[in-house]
Amino acid sequence: MHDESRRIEERVQRAHDQRIKPAIYAATVPFEVEAWQAPGEPVSFEEAAAARYTPFAMDTPWGPPWGTTWFRMRGRVPAEWAGRRVEAVIDLGFVGDWPGNQAEALVHLADGRPLKAVNPLNQYVPVANPADGGEEIDYLVEAASNPDILKDNFSKVTPMGDKLTAGSAPLYTFQRADLAVLDEEVFHLDLDLQVLRELMVHLPEHEPRRHEILHALDRAMDALDLDDVSGSAAAVREVLAPVLAKPANASAHTISGVGHAHIDSAWLWPIRETKRKTSRTFSNVTALADEYDDFIFACSQAQQYEWVRDNYPHVWARIQESVKKGQWAPVGGMWVEADGNLPGGEAIARQLIHGKRFFIEHFGVETKGVWLPDSFGYTAAYPQLAKLAGNDWFLTQKISWNQTNKFPHHTFWWEGIDGTRIFTHFPPVDTYNARFSGEEMDRAVRNYSEKGGGQRSLAPFGWGDGGGGPTREIMERARRLANLEGSPKVVIEHPDDFFAQARAEYPDAPVWVGELYLELHRATYTSQARTKQGNRRSEHRLREAELWATTAALHAPGYAYPYEKLDRLWKTVLLHQFHDILPGSSIAWVHREAEAEYARVAEELEALTAEAVAALGAGGTRVFNTSPFDRAEVVRTSEGAPAYVEVPANGSAPLADARPAQFVKTEGRVLDNGLVRVEVAEDGTLSSVYDLRARREVLGDKGNLLRLHTDLPNYWDAWDIDKHYNNRYTDLLEPTSVEVVSEDPLLGAVRVTRSFGKGSTITQTITLRAGSPRIDFETDIDWHEAEKILKAAFPVDVRAAHSSAEIQFGHVQRPTHTNTSWEAARFEVSGHRWVHVGEPGYGVAVINDSTYGHDVSRTVREDGGTTTTVRLSLVRAPRIPDPEADQGRHRFTYSLLPGASIQDTVAEGYSLNLPLRVADASGASEPVVSVDGDGVTVEAVKLADDGSGDVVVRLYESGGGRAQGVLRTGFPLAGAQVTDLLERPLEDAAVEEGGVPVSLRPFQVLTLRLRRS
Repeated sequence: MHDESRRIEERVQRAHDQRIKPAIYAATVPFEVEAWQAPGEPVSFEEAAAARYTPFAMDTPWGPPWGTTWFRMRGRVPAEWAGRRVEAVIDLGFVGDWPGNQAEALVHLADGRPLKAVNPLNQYVPVANPADGGEEIDYLVEAASNPDILKDNFSKVTPMGDKLTAGSAPLYTFQRADLAVLDEEVFHLDLDLQVLRELMVHLPEHEPRRHEILHALDRAMDALDLDDVSGSAAAVREVLAPVLAKPANASAHTISGVGHAHIDSAWLWPIRETKRKTSRTFSNVTALADEYDDFIFACSQAQQYEWVRDNYPHVWARIQESVKKGQWAPVGGMWVEADGNLPGGEAIARQLIHGKRFFIEHFGVETKGVWLPDSFGYTAAYPQLAKLAGNDWFLTQKISWNQTNKFPHHTFWWEGIDGTRIFTHFPPVDTYNARFSGEEMDRAVRNYSEKGGGQRSLAPFGWGDGGGGPTREIMERARRLANLEGSPKVVIEHPDDFFAQARAEYPDAPVWVGELYLELHRATYTSQARTKQGNRRSEHRLREAELWATTAALHAPGYAYPYEKLDRLWKTVLLHQFHDILPGSSIAWVHREAEAEYARVAEELEALTAEAVAALGAGGTRVFNTSPFDRAEVVRTSEGAPAYVEVPANGSAPLADARPAQFVKTEGRVLDNGLVRVEVAEDGTLSSVYDLRARREVLGDKGNLLRLHTDLPNYWDAWDIDKHYNNRYTDLLEPTSVEVVSEDPLLGAVRVTRSFGKGSTITQTITLRAGSPRIDFETDIDWHEAEKILKAAFPVDVRAAHSSAEIQFGHVQRPTHTNTSWEAARFEVSGHRWVHVGEPGYGVAVINDSTYGHDVSRTVREDGGTTTTVRLSLVRAPRIPDPEADQGRHRFTYSLLPGASIQDTVAEGYSLNLPLRVADASGASEPVVSVDGDGVTVEAVKLADDGSGDVVVRLYESGGGRAQGVLRTGFPLAGAQVTDLLERPLEDAAVEEGGVPVSLRPFQVLTLRLRRS
């Protein structure tokens, strides 16, 4: 047989594109359209309905950037259309085929009920199957003219990312607003052809099935009347029916499809626009559920549900009904799909607590899995926290983006730092926006790593990132692929059902231990430094407010614990941990608003904490320690003078001068407090840090070396640091000034000022305090660079086999060598409050109060010794998607801690991030809780969320070993329970001699509920 595949394929393609596709709508009549441009921000339906509209013609430009235009559309269904499927078809002037980053609209009935949304791949609104015709149609359409930030594929700087800079010129030209008859036979022919053609081209050339489909398509084209597509469509489908009816192979891979609409809570649009995106997408989803009984939609992010509940009650009611019918599956159990690395341990716990409680309260559904397809790597703390929240499974997708190494598993057990394992799936279709194309089905099967062990995978289907969701075309593809020879089988089912079956067929799946590190998007640990600082400060302020509010509730008569305010503030912080806000990968508008929100949160939390402290009584001055460790350190009084104080963990003490073992001596640029001696060189770096206790030099080269690198990644500017950044740099070694600014016996300080680059300045105050080996670098940067990254290096004279970096409720160890490609790919990594490097018997830590990105490397010196260098990433200057990212002022502190064990480092990490509070108060109340025993660390103290008055304490083992101790209370204790994260009892805890004995395995998290007498 002659090979005519090319002729046939081209024939089918042209007939489909030029004849069949245009014939899907058989007849049309235009709407009468009027328009009203809403001034400023979006308005309510009621305000829009009362506005004055003016006539509007097709092919007219409309829509300023970030604007809202309301269109009134009126029409009548022609009588001759009676009994046929009639739809409104609206094209706002859509560009490309991505629904989420351009014009979108929500269609309302005249009484205000949202009906359905329109976007580039979902332009229709069902009208009816009129029995008699003549139906009057009256719509109000809220159209958002969001700019196409991706227009230049992230290759050009754009001012469109903020309404303050985007201008006012119209972005779109309205193309179509019609009533139309859907030719259902042609519609189905269109899908038949697409599915078969895509299956065919992805089958191997030697497969008979490929050629069977090819020639069936050729015969089908012979049956097509090009002058009467509608009239011949049924005959064409009859030709194709036999090849569509052939069943899949018995051993065919099974793909569990679940509808999905990944909606970034902010990204290339602000939060206010996400609130509207949820209503648009969820309207489409509930409309699709009405049309397809077998449709199931998985939806995460409780915050988005709450927005719909509060702003779109009609859509909310439809969601509730879909949940009852089993077509809508709340998943994920988190407040938002948060970044997987940067939120603190307690914050991830609260993400799970608030998310799961929302779904239980509003739907009676307890979610069973963590749904995080699109975060930029995942902390090794997740398995334990997920299980403690009552989850059985974990789903992710983003690791498929690895730049260097292919992740070896798709279905596996993920083991966290404490040993907890959770069943995990990583869809081999490599997208959370599947549409069941032939290419996707082929990729899912080829890619699946567990062949021979498992035989099923999951595919979230529907347009996403900016929402949109599943479409009827995708559902029709799924139906055709349910049992089709040459293709994997597609079954639509709930994610819980998929995970149950996958676990049952593959209980001995392989184990992956430790973090799921994404070998891409490493700059998300650093970009938009003020957003990250706002998060870190907020997390610690929330801890502080809860501790002292609990203390006041227990010891101050008449004080009322601020449940509602703390709940609201937590949810604000949790929202901004979304995986495109906290990582710094959103447009300027998002980060401008995030900084303002963090400032508001700080103000409210400061007021709550001050109120709680004041409730403890006035008449004296006390120092309050929110850290879980006893502290003896220098604090500044309200007058600004330094004082040395001793304060118990989680408690307070009078402001009374204690005496350190030795004071600070300042001689020129040398600071000595009897523990360490610090020498500042003429160039402003540290020339020596000598540990007087261990009698050894700490540094292997210049300390606190500031290095400015060129930083232009290959593609995603705000997301990526590519390895070549390290090849071009400038060391900042020419200070403007180096001067001693404090010779106080409690506090010696040298200030170094530098000017560099495009008008940037950096001022650092290097401080050594009495009684502490910690050296602080209080940093003030006025940053005006572009496409640069600034790092601070500490070359330490230790031969460290690995570095230890704090993560949530513990730390991870990473090799300092690059023996394999996996290690070499970790050239930029994340950590929280500290990084520790050491050799047996001696360690050094670098601590910070707001940065997350760092790198650790190792070199051998000419003298044979080894230098291990820790470098903090301080600030970047990407230009896409925010042209002004990180420009302006930054204030933060990082520290060097010589001679530090892991436990020393943990304590100092808390100290730097939780400064002692000096306040007018006289109450000498005991700490709410205290712990006898090393390694048992208190992370949170609060009142139980149910209002019972019980005290909830979250503890963890922080050193990586076993820990035992006794938790003691500053109030009469009647009983104790071990609970899950949602404060639900798991078992009774023993109470002995007024305390609770605690025994923890390495990095174990334990939540105790304490009942008061």
